[in-house]
Amino acid sequence: MTPFGARIRELRRERGVTLKDMAEALDVSSAYLSALEHGRRGRPTWALMQSILQYFNIIWDEADELIRLAELSHPRIVIDTAGLSPEATLLANRLARAIGALPPVQVRRLLLILGEREDDEPGPMSAD
Repeated sequence: MTPFGARIRELRRERGVTLKDMAEALDVSSAYLSALEHGRRGRPTWALMQSILQYFNIIWDEADELIRLAELSHPRIVIDTAGLSPEATLLANRLARAIGALPPVQVRRLLLILGEREDDEPGPMSAD
């Protein structure tokens, strides 16, 4: 599950909304919405993101946070290390190979090293 998917699921549960009801309201299939929550689909389009924000009546900081989570939730990442140091390429390859076996505490430590904090500013989301 992606961070975005986890937050969408949490919002649905908090508000008593079923997957089917939300999918109908957003004019997407339940299967697509489920796949989005579970990280089997890429990030939502800008238009779908706007529909989700409207659906949950989310504004300001909470909207910024949900957009940030969507930006950070692509389930299949490609890291281009062309032009970087051999160590950077090694790091990318080792991480790709080991990430599935890392315990949650080590994942959190790596996120701290990389500067991922809850108060990080979101970047612009592309209008895919």
